[in-house]
Amino acid sequence: MKTELEMLQSWLDGSDDIVFFGGAGVSTESGIPDFRSVDGLYNQSYRYPPETIISHSFFERDPEEFYRFYKDRMLYLDAAPNAAHRKLAELERAGRLRAVITQNIDGLHQAAGSREVLELHGSVHRNYCTRCGREFDARYVKKAEGVPVCDACGGMLKPDVVLYEEALDSDLMYRAVDYIRRAEVLIIGGTSLVVYPAAGLVNYYQGDKLVLINKSPTAMDMRADLVISGPIGEVLGQIQVN
Repeated sequence: MKTELEMLQSWLDGSDDIVFFGGAGVSTESGIPDFRSVDGLYNQSYRYPPETIISHSFFERDPEEFYRFYKDRMLYLDAAPNAAHRKLAELERAGRLRAVITQNIDGLHQAAGSREVLELHGSVHRNYCTRCGREFDARYVKKAEGVPVCDACGGMLKPDVVLYEEALDSDLMYRAVDYIRRAEVLIIGGTSLVVYPAAGLVNYYQGDKLVLINKSPTAMDMRADLVISGPIGEVLGQIQVN
């Protein structure tokens, strides 16, 4: 681990064009469960499978059940940024990190101070009325009884998150591709790299400093120039920003 950390440290020290691409594992150290771990949402028992509940068609068909699950299992509004979020924000402030590209919807990167954050799957902190378009924050949704509705027109609210069956924002994906293509160092952390099309972004990297930090192996490990096994907060927390 020490040798791997030393290599990562030297790469970061020598670059001002770093890009980070992360998934659910970045936030597990903040107490937010990931979707596919042994204790994640996909391994718990509900009336319907989670991937069914958080689909567009299910939201349209049964918004009450959708919101019962969503508010209980996907809104962790008291979670705080961990060492990984804080270190990435520090790297950005130092002029080393160009962007954070995340599959997470929890807003913890921004809470830690990161500015250039591309949220591929949206954010729980943005919600809008499906009738008039008025915007609401996550706490409004959390405290609402049953299905949250607009306090102006009574329309049903929808989280600004990408549900199953919905497409990712094409402009956001274009920006993510551009950042990754131009990156000198690409750090991928806390993701199993199985959710497409987001996972396919790795293929656009053209450099020779691809770093994978994850607790378990991924299908991309053989392509990486450096693989570090462990919790990402624990790993990045040891990096010094000079």
